[in-house]
Amino acid sequence: EVIMSLTSQNAAQARSSTSEEVDLDELCINTIRTLSMDAVQKANSGHPGTPMALAPVAYALWQQFLRFDPKEPTWPNRDRFVLSNGHASMLLYSLIHLAGVQAKGGPALSLDDIKQFRQLDSKCPGHPEYGLTVGVETTTGPLGQGCGNSVGMAIASRWLAAHFNRPGFALFDYDVYTLCGDGDMMEGISNEAASLAGHLKLGNLCWIYDNNGITIEGHTNLAFGDDMAMRFRAYGWHVEHVKDANDIEALDKAFAGFCSRTDAPTFIIVDSHIGFGSPNKQDTAAAHGEALGAEEVRLTKRNYGWPEDAQFLVPDGVRKHFDDGIGQRGAKHRQDWQKLMTAYRAEHPKEAGDLEQMLAGKVPAGWDADLPTFAADAKGIASRDSSAKVINAFAPRFPAFVGGSADLAPSTKTRLTFEGAGDLEPGTLGGRNMHFGIREHAMGAVVNGMTLSGVRASGSTFLIFSDYMKNPIRLAALMDLPAIHVFTHDSIGLGEDGPTHQSIEQLAGLRAIPRLVTLRPGDANEVVEAWRVIVGLKHQPACLVLTRQALPTLDRTRYASAAGVARGAYVLADAKPGTPEVILIGTGSEVGLCVEAYETLAREGVAARIVSMPSWDLFEAQDEAYRDSVLPPDVTARVSVEAASPIGWDRYVGRNGAKIAMYGFGGSAPAKDLFKKFGFTSDKVVAAAKQQLAKTRKRT
Repeated sequence: EVIMSLTSQNAAQARSSTSEEVDLDELCINTIRTLSMDAVQKANSGHPGTPMALAPVAYALWQQFLRFDPKEPTWPNRDRFVLSNGHASMLLYSLIHLAGVQAKGGPALSLDDIKQFRQLDSKCPGHPEYGLTVGVETTTGPLGQGCGNSVGMAIASRWLAAHFNRPGFALFDYDVYTLCGDGDMMEGISNEAASLAGHLKLGNLCWIYDNNGITIEGHTNLAFGDDMAMRFRAYGWHVEHVKDANDIEALDKAFAGFCSRTDAPTFIIVDSHIGFGSPNKQDTAAAHGEALGAEEVRLTKRNYGWPEDAQFLVPDGVRKHFDDGIGQRGAKHRQDWQKLMTAYRAEHPKEAGDLEQMLAGKVPAGWDADLPTFAADAKGIASRDSSAKVINAFAPRFPAFVGGSADLAPSTKTRLTFEGAGDLEPGTLGGRNMHFGIREHAMGAVVNGMTLSGVRASGSTFLIFSDYMKNPIRLAALMDLPAIHVFTHDSIGLGEDGPTHQSIEQLAGLRAIPRLVTLRPGDANEVVEAWRVIVGLKHQPACLVLTRQALPTLDRTRYASAAGVARGAYVLADAKPGTPEVILIGTGSEVGLCVEAYETLAREGVAARIVSMPSWDLFEAQDEAYRDSVLPPDVTARVSVEAASPIGWDRYVGRNGAKIAMYGFGGSAPAKDLFKKFGFTSDKVVAAAKQQLAKTRKRT
């Protein structure tokens, strides 16, 4: 805070009053603008107007305030810069290039990379992608997501400080800056995220709102008339207003105001002109989402006093000026932090080891030492309840894990109850229980932001409400983030709340997301193994799908070990003796039905196999030999049983296989009545198995 205060206080003084220095600032700003224009024009695709408008804002922030070392762009206490209006990606790519951000082996973005904007396998895709381009802190593009991510990052900064800072060792005090636009503000997620940030009094969070009055269809007054200052004051934010995006001194003052406060987040409204300098397209929708056109680019460069025919020009002195600013200032911040960390290791070796392990994404040895084993029990336990026992067994040994819920912890059973877990609330931001409120969309994005910062965060709600969260879940998969979501009340089994709350198509939707691991365990011991899989994931998000109703706990001395969950599907029980004639495949609450049907078929002399398939994703990752050993290709009589949409089950039962599934919406009634009405009984499974056998025998 002392370093930041000094930086803020001296920011304006750091700018020379000589015309030469002022001209150098303007030269750097116009370099950002023209690189953005040229890249979009060359690609004949993109959004030039916002980078042209916000170049002074981004320049002022990076050059004078952002604690970021381009030579070491991932040091842990760096300030985070999030471009929530990700369509303005050339603004960020220009900054990364000009600031000299380094990746392993060379520049993160060369000028040649800039020239490949929006081209195949480019490091400069249409919207920023985390993991693809060094210097990009999160993947943005779907509007509002970066806003939500930034709240998660700011929470993580305070959480890390609460856990690891010690007297004389302020290891974590980083700030989070987010550029956002009208589209971000119109999306509902910005309301959810801003409300949560205001409630938590995140004084380390600054949103910079580009008030340019233009969207794709035209002026924002077609659909948007919010008083943004009043709106954010109502959220509990400080509000600053810069009336001209080109006024560097006013921007310095606004950023310094943010840096001087710690009691609440800051919202800086910046009035700008989209497509600034374009003689025919400034302040029009034509500057938003398409190339300006070659002639308009030349005319705009003439307005800037720029060589009209120069392409991708970086004038002499620009890169050095960035290096003299953010380069040297950021390096000093990073070097000071590294010296502090060296001393911290000597004085607090255990905490230092825990921190380094957490930031490396490693799981502590012995984290699973206290995981329970559940005895056979016909009455059983709801998988949400067995999950509660599991997380409270491992969380004390896994300090990076933070649980949370969208106001449903008593129902999802995700509250951490062990001594010292605590609540993450204003004034106690080191708690292990996060209260997201009824803000599912923001919850998904906040979990992503926390996970990006090294905290292993999780969120929970009912499975039906995963629809509110599809975008952040998808982005977690795109970013290879091990974010965690627990979804309970997974089917008609929730009962009387009725079809508005009973999931049908949600499982199919989650399974369709590439790289996402979705697990629907069938009993308490499968829940244990599902959590073992989830905690071990390093580059994949996971959704754990659980029941409200009790599930029988299988006798694992009679049935196969639940360790098979790790492979997505496994043979739970097999024909005795010989090859099975029919295969019953179940997930979640329907595994128990398959077991009942299997026992009936066995008594009647039918050679059946049960396959428990908690995760399609994990099963598909196995080699062909294993998959064929579980589902032998020559055994075509198959029945799938799942109280959800049948979409996708053809892959496992074939075109002629039987699918006991939900072909419409559910109803409001006790669960047992609903399962009977919709055909989820062991008798129906037995009948389907016999029909499959009859068809198979007829064909042969």
